[in-house]
Amino acid sequence: MTPAIKAAEKAKVSHQVHEYHHDPRAESYGLEAAEALGIAPERVFKTLLVSLTGHKSQLAVGIVPVNHQLSLKAIAKALGAKKAEMADPKLAEKTTGYVVGGISPLGQKKALPTVLDSSAEQHPTIHVSAGRRGLEIELSAADLVSLTRGQLAAIAAE
Repeated sequence: MTPAIKAAEKAKVSHQVHEYHHDPRAESYGLEAAEALGIAPERVFKTLLVSLTGHKSQLAVGIVPVNHQLSLKAIAKALGAKKAEMADPKLAEKTTGYVVGGISPLGQKKALPTVLDSSAEQHPTIHVSAGRRGLEIELSAADLVSLTRGQLAAIAAE
């Protein structure tokens, strides 16, 4: 059981865990998850870490549908930072306790400012990584925001 699943269980939020066979050659972990689980890509969200300039936190988490890119301008604006850029993958792994491709927004070693793309509200439930490649957790957007003490904002690039 991963820290992400433990966090959902401890908070007693309704969730489901989905496992699939991860192919190490997959180019996109998120699109692989959507295809393997037979879910529309806009319901599967990837967790990305950004480095912030002009913000009290050095790092933040952006969660966007796997078929979109993260708008660095939009996440910086949502968090009141001057600038955002993609975080170094090694720093992301060290800070969250997860490996790239399996970073969950839940159960991270250190709580970070978190922004979930507002498109998540269009779906009764969404899927995010449960803390390792080949493992997804399904829950409502409202529960994800609550568990991460995050916020909703339009952060997916058009």
